[in-house]
Amino acid sequence: MEKYVCMPCGYVYDPAEGDPDSGVAAGTAFADVAEDWVCPVCGAGKDMFEPEN
Repeated sequence: MEKYVCMPCGYVYDPAEGDPDSGVAAGTAFADVAEDWVCPVCGAGKDMFEPEN
């Protein structure tokens, strides 16, 4: 699964890890993360993430 990077702060969403503190289980693809989820570091919306190259 592809990792996604928060453009404002550089946080990397790794599907293998998820975001357990925000209720996103490990193994959750970025496309399956809730639309109202925000970056756990800077609070940017999901629309501010881009695929990692």
